[in-house]
Amino acid sequence: MKHMSLSALAAVGVLAGMTAANAADLGGNCCADLEERIAELEATTARKGNRKVSLTVSGWVSQQVTVWDDGVRTKAYVGDIGATISSNVRFTGSAQINSDWSAGYVLHLEARGNEPLAHDNSNVSQDGGVQTLQSFWFVKSNSLGKLSVGKQSSAGDNVAILPDGSGSLLQSLYVLYENNGFNIRNSAGGLTNQHWGDLATCPGLQLGVAADCDGVPNNNVRYDTPVFGGFSASASWGESDIWAVAGRYAGEHSGFKLSGAIGYVETTNTTTSITNPAYPGYFGGGPGLRVSGGSLQLGGYIEHVATGLFFYGAYGKDYNTRVSSWSGKPDGDNFYLKAGIRQKWSPLGHTVLYGLYGENNNKQSIADWDAGITSSNISQWSLGIVQEIDAAAMSMWFVYNNFSASVNCDATRNNGSNEGGCASGYGAGKGLTLGGGRTNFDDFQSFKAGALINF
Repeated sequence: MKHMSLSALAAVGVLAGMTAANAADLGGNCCADLEERIAELEATTARKGNRKVSLTVSGWVSQQVTVWDDGVRTKAYVGDIGATISSNVRFTGSAQINSDWSAGYVLHLEARGNEPLAHDNSNVSQDGGVQTLQSFWFVKSNSLGKLSVGKQSSAGDNVAILPDGSGSLLQSLYVLYENNGFNIRNSAGGLTNQHWGDLATCPGLQLGVAADCDGVPNNNVRYDTPVFGGFSASASWGESDIWAVAGRYAGEHSGFKLSGAIGYVETTNTTTSITNPAYPGYFGGGPGLRVSGGSLQLGGYIEHVATGLFFYGAYGKDYNTRVSSWSGKPDGDNFYLKAGIRQKWSPLGHTVLYGLYGENNNKQSIADWDAGITSSNISQWSLGIVQEIDAAAMSMWFVYNNFSASVNCDATRNNGSNEGGCASGYGAGKGLTLGGGRTNFDDFQSFKAGALINF
């Protein structure tokens, strides 16, 4: 963002006034008065510290109305668009050390008004408050790359999401925001103890939701290479042995925009406390289990510049979810496909029309696996329109989502106990087919209308 400091603008105004009033008076203490006035103005504005480090304030405010239907009940909520992408303010700055080296900082605050991850079938409002999303310093060399230290995105954070250049990234991404906290209804319309989010977990990493298993900034040391011919790479380590690596590309060739990324993250030191809603405390107790896991993500985007036709795809797979009771548990995976057109049919800005389809497979929670849910599936399809308003740095959207879910249950698996399992209390509470077999749940539908304005 190009900007002129307020002190410089004040100096111009004060000089103009003094010139008009004292055109013939070239002596006295005019310069001392001017410097004093500038100092007063600077004291009331965002200052530049030692006058060597820049300060830029940016961010966005976003809100939407979501009308949902869980198969029986229909209601509307007003709230944010999702954790880590809610309304926020970002303070950034840098100072030039020499022709090659610079140093800087980022302080990123997020204000979550009504967090969609906390929405459920009866929720009215969940105020998440203001929290620090990122806070780190960096040193950067144009020839050697950038080193960052502090709370920030790891090298694998959102790596498969960010290549999406369609203009519909924030409105439709593969994180399960719309219905994560909602209870699923069975095919007869009964409300079960099963949540949609129970079938979209990251058991090994526990760092995100559904397909974005490394989706939350953490405390780490990160290195980013310079960009060579559109290619770059990153690596990070921190938070008790969480490490990640990633590679990226962005460019334009023969009338096509291209971007892609691949990343892998692994942790060897996370803990979890397993609980069972039907038998509280049975799986839990103690400090929790020590687990380890990894996640691979890759995503790509292609757009024909002349026509605006685009395609985006992403894939992820979970590995090494090692807990003794998980023997035989299949690795979870996901895929996500989006296609549409981006064209400037209106003087307001680009219009984006798109449709998408995605799935999360075998992402059931630890408690679900221990209780006998051997496989699971969530499928999603959506249609959306985004209208950009360039003059206001704004976008507006209308999106329809439809989610379906099913599980397979083995009644003989109950974690070595006569309690729990698909065939008894746990299965009944979850609305599972007693005695085992496949259970199909009622669909969940939502319609979103909202806007985002940048500053």
